[in-house]
Amino acid sequence: MASGKMRLLAALCSLIILTTFISSTQSASCCLRYVKRPLPCRRLLGYTVQTINTSCDLNAIIFHLPGRFACADPSAGWTQRGKECLDERRRRSSEIIKEETRVNATAA
Repeated sequence: MASGKMRLLAALCSLIILTTFISSTQSASCCLRYVKRPLPCRRLLGYTVQTINTSCDLNAIIFHLPGRFACADPSAGWTQRGKECLDERRRRSSEIIKEETRVNATAA
């Protein structure tokens, strides 16, 4: 009888711990609100797009900054400018790499 109660108690504790862990990991990977101030392009390292799905209730652009992430409103003008700045930087970097590869290939 006592071992049955212990099993039930252990199962209950496991369920509580598992439920808490699952909810905390889902909320940690979703933007819950937007930053209020624009972020300067020179500090941005990249971005990802968060769409509304089963675990995230907010569309957002997640800007990657040194040591942290910031969630921005996708419809805000400064957010669009930040994305364009990063896309342009990425495009220029890929052009430089292509040019260096071409130069190295012709020199060899």
